[in-house]
Amino acid sequence: MAKSQAEAIKPPKEKIDPGILKVALILVFGAIASQLDSTMVNVAINTLALDLHSTVSAIQWVITGYVLTMGLAVPVSGWAIQRFGGKNVYIFSLWVFLIASVLCSLAWNTGSLIGFRLIQGIGAGLLIPTMQNVLVQSAGGRNLGRLVAIISIPALLGPILGPVIGGLIMDNMSWRWIFYVNIPVMLIALWLSWKHIPKDEPSKSKPRFDTIGLLLLSPAFAVLIYGISKLSSQGGLSSAGVLVPLTAGLVLLAAYIVYALRTSQSPLLDLYLFRSRHFLASNVTLFLSGMVMNGALLLLPLYYEQVRSESVLMTGLLLIPQGVGMLLTRSWIGGLADRMGSRSIVLGSLTVTLAASIPFAFAGTDTSYFWLSVAQLVRGAALNGILIPIMVSAYEGLRKEQIPHASIATRIFQTIGGAFGSAVLATVIGQQVTSGTGASLTALAHAYQVAFWWSVGFAAASFVPAMFMSNRKK
Repeated sequence: MAKSQAEAIKPPKEKIDPGILKVALILVFGAIASQLDSTMVNVAINTLALDLHSTVSAIQWVITGYVLTMGLAVPVSGWAIQRFGGKNVYIFSLWVFLIASVLCSLAWNTGSLIGFRLIQGIGAGLLIPTMQNVLVQSAGGRNLGRLVAIISIPALLGPILGPVIGGLIMDNMSWRWIFYVNIPVMLIALWLSWKHIPKDEPSKSKPRFDTIGLLLLSPAFAVLIYGISKLSSQGGLSSAGVLVPLTAGLVLLAAYIVYALRTSQSPLLDLYLFRSRHFLASNVTLFLSGMVMNGALLLLPLYYEQVRSESVLMTGLLLIPQGVGMLLTRSWIGGLADRMGSRSIVLGSLTVTLAASIPFAFAGTDTSYFWLSVAQLVRGAALNGILIPIMVSAYEGLRKEQIPHASIATRIFQTIGGAFGSAVLATVIGQQVTSGTGASLTALAHAYQVAFWWSVGFAAASFVPAMFMSNRKK
């Protein structure tokens, strides 16, 4: 009897509004192409260099240039959303990405491909923060955990399916198909967005464009990413090729902080959000979790290809268990984040992630693929418990006009964290190989083991800021 009374008193689980769910799925569909595209291009670098009669170092700018212009566009998204409305900016970003994809597919040499990828990066840079903003505002702060779980699907599928699809294209078709596949996806996404995403009103205040803020923050973000990306190729922080851009980026960032705190107009990124301990802790944890996630996405494929001599396609297939793990817990973690405090979920998930990363630190030249797949599955299942609650915590309690700024901040911290983690681990591997006794498979396997221990260390460091996150019950 007591049990039935307790069940009667317990409030029913709030359902996601069908209209909001439809908007979320449309937004996700539009963002999938940009996430898949970046990982597919990664596996095509050697083919592009051969086909366009170029070098790998020159073709690498197809990736680096894309990331840099994406970084330049991210801070602009907040102002654009307030000025023109989220729906209009989202549709504009889809058009930019579509037109750039068509141009990339028609590229005739290295220079033209890099130029068109720069335009594509602008579309991608506007796309993701705008998607987050539109959905959070549409939801009105309700069911954020489950909705964040949905909008995290593109970031989840990109690194898992991208190498597989890219490998299939490289084995059977021209590299141009990497860009052709974007065209029908973008056209469908444009029609669905125009038809079904509700029109939101721009901010009544019509904020002026913060030109000074743009000239400081966007280059700071882009130059920092560039400097970080040079860490591995330049051999560490002591190189001028790394120190100069990193110093320039930090100086620009410091100048922006001084400017944004003193300006009387609305800045590109509202720094007063960081006065909230929970918001600051969420973003620092997001930075470190980006290192944890992106570092492994760099190490695992390289380990399979270099130590285990697997093909690009087989490597993509061997990475699937982590994606499956993330898919299995995505909905459950999202619902859990709506009902309880973020800190408890993140700390528990970090513990599991750390434990599931340790097997890779012992992976050698003949370690069982079965046990590595099990570790990937568990690790993927736990990663959701880090990313989703952090995003929910970052948006918690914000006013409507603050949401675009929060979207910019979370995107910047996650992107720089991911780039920094990948660069540090690539540098660790390079130094281990250089200082090793030889280029044998055993020595190479040892280099990856050391790098995986660094990845475990990133996970351990994430516990510190996570302790300061919100633990308020929803």
